[in-house]
Amino acid sequence: MQTLKPPDSHHLDAAIGWLGLGCAGDARAELEHISAVNQLHPDVLEVRWTICAHDKHWDAALNVAELEVQTVPGDAGGWLHRAYALRRVRAGGLPQAWDALLPAAEKFPREPVIAYNLSCYACQMQQLDVAKSWLKRALKAGKPDAIKKMALADDDLKPLWSQIEAL
Repeated sequence: MQTLKPPDSHHLDAAIGWLGLGCAGDARAELEHISAVNQLHPDVLEVRWTICAHDKHWDAALNVAELEVQTVPGDAGGWLHRAYALRRVRAGGLPQAWDALLPAAEKFPREPVIAYNLSCYACQMQQLDVAKSWLKRALKAGKPDAIKKMALADDDLKPLWSQIEAL
């Protein structure tokens, strides 16, 4: 996908800046100034999803994530965003997030965040052996020390903390 050009790139940069300051409303307003042709640009969708997540508007976040997956199916971000939102929407939950993210593990076998999130989902669904297996995959795909440190601070993986320390 092409890089955005001014003035759209300026509005996107401003939106990112506003988000960095915690001003989601101002970020949203900047995105509205982006031309209609670029509203589905992956970078715009990424920022739009982040705004929805910041505001905990999970139904809207799910809609944006679906657009991300359709627009750039070869980018793991949309798949992760969709699962994250599905876990939180009223009609969703852990099984829905699991089902949405599982195909991404095959599509992106070297993406540690996918394996890590599947580990979290499995752990929260009381499938501890499955969770441990996915965490090992995440450790193998990513930076083991950083992932282990993150896992030992993640309440989703709390039932595995003693086992994680031994990895």
